[in-house]
Amino acid sequence: MIVQPLPVTSRLQHKGHFDRGAAAVEMALVMPLLILMVMGMIDFGRAYSAQIQLSQAAREGVRLASLNTTGVAGGTVTANPYGDAAILARVQNAAGGVSGITVTTTYCSDPPGPSQTAQVVAQAPFTWITGISGMSKFFGSGTFPTPTNLQSTGVMRCTG
Repeated sequence: MIVQPLPVTSRLQHKGHFDRGAAAVEMALVMPLLILMVMGMIDFGRAYSAQIQLSQAAREGVRLASLNTTGVAGGTVTANPYGDAAILARVQNAAGGVSGITVTTTYCSDPPGPSQTAQVVAQAPFTWITGISGMSKFFGSGTFPTPTNLQSTGVMRCTG
């Protein structure tokens, strides 16, 4: 049997020699995109939750405002039983984790007509926490402003 030595290039090659470090390079290219996606999901989930809470709070406030009619008793105009402070307190209690809420209310008049509605507009600032607002330089200014103003409107027919 004749034994021939392997060529020099064959002896130096090891399995996977040219693949060494490829996984690290691929991870370095893909990791920023994965982190950006996770950060976006966290912040958009928080924003969506805050919007849902604000919407529910506006519905609670408008329910109270629709009951808020001025009455005339013996020629004297009686005060609204539920004022702005009571409606704001109801909205803030219903909003739970949303802070900085401001409320604009349109009340019912007396006597309430069949098509008359009360309206409550609740607004609250929302701050992005994961730095996604820094992406606005790529998508244009104003895409993710900090704080972002969330708004929800509740409308309900007046009771009579």
